[in-house]
Amino acid sequence: MNRVELLEKIRKVEALFSATDFAGEKEAARSALDRLQKQLVQSPEPLLEFQFSLPDPWKRRLFMALARRHGLTPYRLRRQRYSTVMLRISQRDLDTCLWPEFLELSKLLQTYLEEATNDIIATAIHQDLSDASEQPNLPLG
Repeated sequence: MNRVELLEKIRKVEALFSATDFAGEKEAARSALDRLQKQLVQSPEPLLEFQFSLPDPWKRRLFMALARRHGLTPYRLRRQRYSTVMLRISQRDLDTCLWPEFLELSKLLQTYLEEATNDIIATAIHQDLSDASEQPNLPLG
């Protein structure tokens, strides 16, 4: 069983553990989870240092929150830009877990923020949210 499959099994067992109310099922799920966690610790992958440039403050906050939720510590090196986020993570975990999750949630966040902005502008300022119309080049003066 590879690391990705192991992580997926852990997620399924955690879901089972949190969904059941029966003591026997909880105990079985807890022991299975402990065994899987031990296997995960025995097959570590090397951590690599990655640099991300996230100039959008909302996406940067989302990325750092996801990293922290996965037990990682985002940081910046001295004199790096505020938009830079450094992270030590294995390539496989980045490719299969963190980055796809970030991209999906980032799309959702972008859609939500766009809808909220359009609603606020249309309600408080003006209903017409269309782009500026294109005009032929007219001479100045």
